[in-house]
Amino acid sequence: MNRFDWQSRLNDIYATFPEAKRKPVIGITANYDEATSRIAEGYYESVVAAGGTPVIIPPVADKDVIINTLEHIDGLLLSGGADYNPLYCGEEPSPRLGGICSKRDLPELLITRLAYNRQIPMLGICRGIQTLAMALDGKVAQDIGGPSGMGSLKHSQTADRSEPTHTVIIESDSTLYKLYGSGRIAVNSFHHQAVSDPGRRFRVTAVAPDGVIEAIESSEYKSIMGVQWHPECLGDDGQPLFRWLVRQAAAFREACDVHERVLTLDTHCDTPMFFPKGVRFDHRDPQLLVDLHKMTEGRQDATIMVAYLPQPKIGETFSEKVAFDVSGPTEYADLIFDKIEDIVRNNKDYLSIARTPADLYEDKRRGRRSIMLGIENGLALEGNAATIKHFAQRGVVYITLCHNGDNDICDSARGCNTHNGVSRLGEQVIREMNRQGIMVDLSHASEKSFYDAIEMSATPIVCSHSSARALCDHPRNLTDDQMRALAKSGGVAQTTLYHGFLRTAGEADITDAIDHLEHAIDVMGIDHVGIGTDFDGDGGIRGMADSSEIINFTRQLLARRYSERDIRKIWGGNFLRVMTIVQRSREGGK
Repeated sequence: MNRFDWQSRLNDIYATFPEAKRKPVIGITANYDEATSRIAEGYYESVVAAGGTPVIIPPVADKDVIINTLEHIDGLLLSGGADYNPLYCGEEPSPRLGGICSKRDLPELLITRLAYNRQIPMLGICRGIQTLAMALDGKVAQDIGGPSGMGSLKHSQTADRSEPTHTVIIESDSTLYKLYGSGRIAVNSFHHQAVSDPGRRFRVTAVAPDGVIEAIESSEYKSIMGVQWHPECLGDDGQPLFRWLVRQAAAFREACDVHERVLTLDTHCDTPMFFPKGVRFDHRDPQLLVDLHKMTEGRQDATIMVAYLPQPKIGETFSEKVAFDVSGPTEYADLIFDKIEDIVRNNKDYLSIARTPADLYEDKRRGRRSIMLGIENGLALEGNAATIKHFAQRGVVYITLCHNGDNDICDSARGCNTHNGVSRLGEQVIREMNRQGIMVDLSHASEKSFYDAIEMSATPIVCSHSSARALCDHPRNLTDDQMRALAKSGGVAQTTLYHGFLRTAGEADITDAIDHLEHAIDVMGIDHVGIGTDFDGDGGIRGMADSSEIINFTRQLLARRYSERDIRKIWGGNFLRVMTIVQRSREGGK
């Protein structure tokens, strides 16, 4: 009778503290049949065996339910089941289409896309791999025995579900190969549909001998995988996939917890360049890499949004270079800041303009995202150092002295050596920026301008978006000697995500950005580095393509065993240290 003594089991729970170890929460999409939402026991038992905590997600399309669900899970398991209604991918039904489940289709398409945007790890099983393709721009064959020419093997077995009935061939450079340590494994098979085209977000990692796609995984450094077979029925042979999902969910939760405690600041974005196109910052705007939704999805706290001023060529006027009708560069910068203030005013419950590090931390405490103001190109001063005080009063935290072309302040890295470094006006500008508490930003400056500015500035300087020339030989990048000089003066260099500054050939991705950051750390030390993405100014790479993927960078750092203290420094702590020094120096610290 002891097995019915539930009180003793309760006492066992309370005999220790804490009562239980926290385990990753894995949401499992439920099947639906005969007015009942249900799930096969193999799914949740496999999650438990892998070390996760399973919760069942009913097929509900309500947006509040979906968003709140995603806020409380660490991983998503997309389960098997009936066919999709082909209308969801713009197709008409084939005569070979099986039974559809209209109750599941929309909820699962929505939750999959929203989980993808939030970087939540996902594993799709059977229908689940098809869900990934349907939700993320791939294609599914309604029947693999149809015109596609696939399916010469029997893919819907009559044997017991625990019995493998055919093999799959696995790509050697895939996650799946690492999990199983083999290029060929035996699987079970219960389907007449399959992914016909994984789309650009995935790569095929396993096929059946007849060419039917059996597995896909993310091509974007996301923890997403789909398999066509049913590992939940294969006992120990299926466990590698569930253990993978639980591990990825644990890593995701660790990164989320770090972001709860650490302020994340991107020190350079060019989103105002899109203002003439009528963008909506409070929408998930496809034109933008930074908006309120993407910042929230990536758990990004703050960005420095710059008023970028293009450098006119000889014979051009400034008004010919910009979309708005303004009298000159100063008015243009003010117009950009006015528009940013309008965005903030319209979203004041969720967004704020911050002027100081203290403002940033207060916004984070209140659950608001922050925008700081910057200027990219000292052309905005119109040759008058006195204008700096005006921009200081507006809350500008840094001015990038030049852009792609020499101006009246200094020579550019892509200029013509007009002044042989910083001009006389430029020296006045730097001194006045010191007095007004505005950081001197030397991204885009020539080497001579860089060293002149370090010598002239009474406070540390910054490079808000510059990578390492030792890894990518581009004049916009910093040499090792420049990095050492910057560190010696107390400044910081923010690795940027513009592909042309990360690689001289081929496609740059998140691993290249990590390489540049780690090179800067090796040369300068951990106290002098950070991230300035250049999002919406041609920045953005595979694995960190927009603000929603900011948390992926943190996961990469954690995987490389960076401490939370060091991650705090990288994600803005070092930059804010310099900002504090510069702002305290305003008019002698008054």
